[in-house]
This record gives sequence, structure tokens and C-alpha cells, in this order.
Amino acid sequence: MAPSRGPNALARTLHTTLANHKGPVHVARYAKGTSKYVLTGGQDRTVRLWNPSSGAEIKVYAAHGYEVLSISVSHDNSKFTSSGGDRSVFLWDVTTGATIRRISGHMGKINAVEFNEDASVIASGSYDATVRLWDIRSQNRQPVQVLDEARDAIQTLYVGHGIIMAGSVDEYVRTYDLRMGQLREDYIGYPVTSVVPSQDEHTYLVTTLDSHVRLMDATTGKMLNDFTGHSIESYRCRSCFDHGEASVICGDENGQVWAWDLLDATPLPPNPPPRVHDKVITWVEHHPTEDGEMITASADGTVKVWRHPAS
Repeated sequence: MAPSRGPNALARTLHTTLANHKGPVHVARYAKGTSKYVLTGGQDRTVRLWNPSSGAEIKVYAAHGYEVLSISVSHDNSKFTSSGGDRSVFLWDVTTGATIRRISGHMGKINAVEFNEDASVIASGSYDATVRLWDIRSQNRQPVQVLDEARDAIQTLYVGHGIIMAGSVDEYVRTYDLRMGQLREDYIGYPVTSVVPSQDEHTYLVTTLDSHVRLMDATTGKMLNDFTGHSIESYRCRSCFDHGEASVICGDENGQVWAWDLLDATPLPPNPPPRVHDKVITWVEHHPTEDGEMITASADGTVKVWRHPAS
């Protein structure tokens, strides 16, 4: 296995800063495949499309009346969905900037939205403690399914190969096997802020408000590793795997980006890492295909693009 490289000053350098949002940035998502584009959503009620290589803002999508908390991009990059304080799911055409559909039904703000593989269904998770599934090909405006097992706000969703994973403030990660009609509940013990599976979906990272990131076995619910040193106690923060899944990355409330070796959970140098944002880092995401490129979004109003130095 190749040696792990963390998202710190020794391994990555700042490439560009995307800084047109007014107020906190809650989410930053790469487009799918080899595409170089990034979509960001923030407190200023906008979604913005960027070229992260040049730092240029390409388009602003402005239909939300409240903060934007979640974005998901379709498999072919032609559409994206977003959600937030509006209590509605927005479906957008990337090129025209038009809102294709606005889907209502939740009773509280929508913290998470995710497409399924062919972008025919959107899953949405809300402060109202439900996950709702919407068939966007249908003219019926009712959800095709409501998952209501959670007892507190849904903070994070993952939609995969016949499964949906939902992380809740009620301290559980719930995995719904849609093909088998089965539900598994993993009790984590602290409010869950993000759930990110490995590529094979055999394990997942769960970020919680006790300043831990845990690697969990997706079949048994057993904890396989525990990553600590960072500080997350009050805000929704996201962790992710690095390229090749040899290390784990997470931003924290002090504006630091931490990295750990996946196998032995030791923090990668420098430890502690330098402060790279002025406020809490709300989101980290690795480029889907480019080794060494990642983005961090922060309540300081910026999104930063990091790359390994050219060899």
C-alpha cells in the first residue's frame, strides 16, 4: 500500500480560494467523474458553480429563500438538487440555471439531499426526523416512501447500491436495504453529523459531536477504528476518505484539517495541523478521480482548493 498523505502543509498546498459567498458555506460538492467543477451552497441562500482550477465563478443559482445546507449532483452532471431552510427540495438544470421542480412535504428544514445512481429518485432528510424518497420522473408530488424510524433530526444521507444510510441527532446510523426490505440500526452514542461509506460500501466513516470519527463495519455495525485529536462538539462537520482510502480526513471547529492513517489511526504530520480557515470547517471532500485534490468549506465564507505540489 502506498504511504498515506494528509491534507496538511507538508502534503498539499493551497491552489485557489473561492470567496464570493456572503457568510458561512455549508456544503461544497465536486461534479461527477473527471469534471473539474465545484458547486457550493451557503447561508446567503445561493448555490454557486466554480472552476476550481482558475477560481472563477461561473454561475449563481438563486431561488432559495433560506440558507442552503445540502447539494447533490446527478451522475451526468446535467442536474443538481439542493435543500435547506426552505423545507423544499429544489431540482435545477445546471446549464440554464432554471429550477426544474420544487418539491414540498417536509415539516422542517432539509439538512440532506442525495440522488440515486441514475438520478431518477431524490432522497431528502429533514429536521422533522424523516427521510423521504421522491420519484422525479413521476407527476405525482407525493413521496414514494417515507422512512420515519429516526427520533430526531436527520443530518446526513448516503444513497448507494440499493441502500440508504441516514445519520441522526438521535445518535443512530440507520441502513435501509431497499431490495431486502431490511433495516439495521447502529447505535453510535453521540449525535451524528456525517456518514461516508468506502467505495465498496463494506465500511463507513461516521462523524459525531464528541470529537471522534469512527470507522464502522457496514455489515455488523462494529467499530473498526477511532480517529481523534480534532474538535467537533457543536457544528455539522464532514469527514471523508483520502484518494485510495489509505487515510481519513476531517475538518474541525478550530479551522484545522486533520488526517489519520486508516489502519493505525495515528494523526499524520504535522500534529496538530495548522489553522487554514478562520472559523469552523463545515465540509471536506476529495475529488472523485484526481489524487491529491480536495476542497474545504468553512463558516468563514470561503472554499479552498488543495492540491499536492507538482513533483
